[in-house]
Amino acid sequence: MENYKLGTKVSIITIIINVILSIAKVIAGVIGQSSAMLADGVHTLSDVLTTLVVLVGLKVSSKEADDNHPYGHEKYEPIFAKILSILLIITGLLIGYEGIKILITGEIKTPGRIALIAALISIITKEAMFWYTIKAAKKIKSFSMEADAWHHRSDALSSIGTFVGILGARMGLRILDPIAAIVVSIFIIKVGVDLYLQSIKGLVDEAADDEIISKIKELTFSVEGVEDIKELKTRIFGNRIYVDIDIFVKGNLSVIEGHEIAEKVHDLIENTIEDVKHCMVHVEPNQENEE
Repeated sequence: MENYKLGTKVSIITIIINVILSIAKVIAGVIGQSSAMLADGVHTLSDVLTTLVVLVGLKVSSKEADDNHPYGHEKYEPIFAKILSILLIITGLLIGYEGIKILITGEIKTPGRIALIAALISIITKEAMFWYTIKAAKKIKSFSMEADAWHHRSDALSSIGTFVGILGARMGLRILDPIAAIVVSIFIIKVGVDLYLQSIKGLVDEAADDEIISKIKELTFSVEGVEDIKELKTRIFGNRIYVDIDIFVKGNLSVIEGHEIAEKVHDLIENTIEDVKHCMVHVEPNQENEE
């Protein structure tokens, strides 16, 4: 619940800033007659939509397990992250299309100074929003919020391209304005594809990284009575990890004694590794070392 509150707070703040920024950039694009700034303004407006998707994703994924979802709702996070990545790709394609259309028609105008100023403000604002959002995303381990943070970064990058294009156009190279819009679109599409591939990891039961697996083994062997590990499997479930581990104990132990060892392993792993949501421990008799 605390994670949901933090995610909601960050998302609402970024929505308000993006609405103000997108309106300012569109106005600057119209007044300054800059296709690159107009494209940048539309990109910022798309951030509002993606952040709203993040809010919905956070609310759904933070719900407790129920009869229909006994393992929880964490997998909704990468699903919403995939939606965000697709929106990013579509945004990039539309911006690129508009830039190419202007080049083909030859309707290129010299941008006004207001467009240049707007681009500079956008770079600073969007980069600050990226760091603000990514910090919260890492803290609450939210795939969709991290995707949204990179959306802010892509907007900052697009504003840099916009700034360069407008500056070049004002210095006499008017073709740089639509070219900047096309370059911006390529950056956006790349970020969208990268995020799409990343979100897939949370949906296909990929194993945890080597560092987590090593930590699980270390904790398991630290429990008195564990003689060896027969099998260890992990899977990423949304932004959490599930662990299945088979341990060897002495074959002549009672059921109660074996259960107590398994409980110690279970509690140690779940309480020590924050990302682990559930750990299943199965006990096997090690008859080779039976006394």
